[in-house]
Amino acid sequence: MDTTTLRVDAETERAITRFLYDEAELVDNMRWDDWLTCMHPDIYYWAPVRENRVARERKEEFYPKGTSVYFEENLAFLKQRVFRLQTHMAWAEEPPSRSRHMISNVRIDAREDGNYNVRSNFLIYRSRGERSQDTIAGERRDIIVANPDAPFGFQVLEREIRFDMATILVKNLSLFY
Repeated sequence: MDTTTLRVDAETERAITRFLYDEAELVDNMRWDDWLTCMHPDIYYWAPVRENRVARERKEEFYPKGTSVYFEENLAFLKQRVFRLQTHMAWAEEPPSRSRHMISNVRIDAREDGNYNVRSNFLIYRSRGERSQDTIAGERRDIIVANPDAPFGFQVLEREIRFDMATILVKNLSLFY
């Protein structure tokens, strides 16, 4: 993320926060095609592997881009995942998961290039079938682009998903975060 940041006004902060809430609702309601409109054509959507480190090495606990990741996707990959969900070919999602995304602690800074650095925390509850339940927590580090032509006014240019757990104990990572 760009390290040169500037504060945003309250109206921009409310609009971007609302965008994040709307995006989460689209995923929870399985409105996949609408959710894809929230993604920029050049989206970079990824989750680095986290490694437990001693306190003095804590800044190095997440692997950098181009190394170990749980997933690393662009718009074509995201569209393929959505297609599989819609055609019931995503076996990890049969029966489909029911999810609830809680997005909180939204922090927004303007970038010099006109985009926004947005950090937010997430807590996702997922249930599948009768007995399978998961809770997944972490932080998202987004670069958000204002786009008045997009249905929700903004698009995600980059999303880094930082899971709180170093060992992922859920059965799959098939959700969108």
